[in-house]
Amino acid sequence: MCSGKDWGTMQLDDAATILAHAEFFEICDNEQRRLLAFASERRRFEAGEVVYKAGDIPDGAHVLISGRLRTTPEGGGRFHDLSGEGTLVSAVALVIARPRPVTVTAVFASETLFVPRHAFLKLATQYPDLAARAADHIRRELTGYLGALAPLKGRIRKDQI
Repeated sequence: MCSGKDWGTMQLDDAATILAHAEFFEICDNEQRRLLAFASERRRFEAGEVVYKAGDIPDGAHVLISGRLRTTPEGGGRFHDLSGEGTLVSAVALVIARPRPVTVTAVFASETLFVPRHAFLKLATQYPDLAARAADHIRRELTGYLGALAPLKGRIRKDQI
């Protein structure tokens, strides 16, 4: 039996704390994180279970709580492992409903906090300054990705794209 706070409040506080560990959600204040936590849900994935497939349009983003996830590009290629509490999987899925270019699979038993796009967009509508911070954050991430690809530009032929 719980003492002090009720079970729902403790779960809400836990979810808000998980969001606070995710770098992306530093753009939110404590109240905004609590509102997102209320709309979020914990999800568990067994080893080998697919979180979403390349080509899927996820309804939001996942914040890793425990375990390890692997991203594999559509059509194969080099995979990338994600680990560490607070790792955000697909920040762009919070604002854009587009097919994802990678399959995300649990390497071993993993738990995430799923943040639905509709909840984030509703919050961004209510707080225009949050929407601006989200856009800046995503822009910086994309600029970083493009900068990392720049050295490869000369090595990629047009017929390979």
